[in-house]
Amino acid sequence: MTTQTLERAKISGATPAEVLARLPAIGRLMVIVRTEGTTHERIGAVEAVTRDGDAVIISGDCHDSRIDTGALASVLIDRTSVMRDKVYPRLEFRDAAGELVVSVVGMEGVEPFDAALADFAVVAEAPEPKEAASSDPRPELDPADPALAPFEALRDSGAEVAIRNDRAGVGQEWKGVVAEIKPVMGFVNVMTKDFHLHLEGGSVASWQEAPRARIAIGQSGQPTGLTLISDAFA
Repeated sequence: MTTQTLERAKISGATPAEVLARLPAIGRLMVIVRTEGTTHERIGAVEAVTRDGDAVIISGDCHDSRIDTGALASVLIDRTSVMRDKVYPRLEFRDAAGELVVSVVGMEGVEPFDAALADFAVVAEAPEPKEAASSDPRPELDPADPALAPFEALRDSGAEVAIRNDRAGVGQEWKGVVAEIKPVMGFVNVMTKDFHLHLEGGSVASWQEAPRARIAIGQSGQPTGLTLISDAFA
């Protein structure tokens, strides 16, 4: 069976590193790293996939990710995401407990995605249960939400910032200037051509101050994985 005939499947007979090596052939794609309340997305073509010991480095003008292959146990293909009659196929890299570490979405549809992965064997997987969509509108972001303050400082200063999101097995970074903040649907949103950050309102209790950095602290009192590094915080 091929990926073309399966909505959801597990890649067999190939390591996660071997699958990651195919990313440049997929074309424009999105690498997604999620942590507590934070979705960090890099968007564009991958120019290089290199090895540094057990780590795989995804790089290019639009990408800067470091993935620990030792944390990855399986790779799944999901073809159930459809928007405006276009399929957005997804690779899910999961750990031994089945938890999602990092995902990759093909933005150019199924053709380049399938071509890049065509010689990998796959085994059918049961579809994931769909969560019922809520009919309740999301609350608007509270203007006093602690998540906003450092982004407002970055916007007002015009200083360059590195926005990192780290979790076990993966770290991803974007560097640039926060020209605009979009508080939409209860999220702090920073969006450029090659980067989207969606930070859920209420997910940040405070920011730990460090030299040239702000570290997001969640409601649990622990770092969420989101870090902002900039001279604006000197």
